[in-house]
Amino acid sequence: MPQLKTIAHWLSIVSLIALILLCLSWELWLAPLRPGGSWLVLKVLPLLAPLFGILRGRIYTYKWASLLVWAYFTEATVRAWSDSGLSARLAWAELGLSLLFLVSVVLFIRTSRIKK
Repeated sequence: MPQLKTIAHWLSIVSLIALILLCLSWELWLAPLRPGGSWLVLKVLPLLAPLFGILRGRIYTYKWASLLVWAYFTEATVRAWSDSGLSARLAWAELGLSLLFLVSVVLFIRTSRIKK
C-alpha cells in the first residue's frame, strides 16, 4: 500500500497544479469572459490555499481539499453545458482535472488510514 499512497500523493499534486494553471490561463488568455482577462481569475485563490499542505502530504489538508474541489467540479459542469467553443472544451478539462484531484485525494486519505 505505500506505493499506492505515493501514487495518489503525486497524482493529487499534479492535478492540483494543473487545475491552477488551467484556471489561470483560461481566465487570463485562452477564453476570458471579457477581452484582456476577467475578475473570474480570482477563482484560483482558493486552490492556492491547500497547495503547500498537499505538497507536504498533510492528511488534514487532503480532507478539506476534498470538499473544496466540488466547487470547481460544479463550475466546470455548468460551463461545459452552457458555454460553447474553446470555453466549453476548457470546462471539460477542468471537470476532468477536478475529478482526478478528487479521486487521488480520496485514495490518499484511504491509504493513509490503513494500518499494518
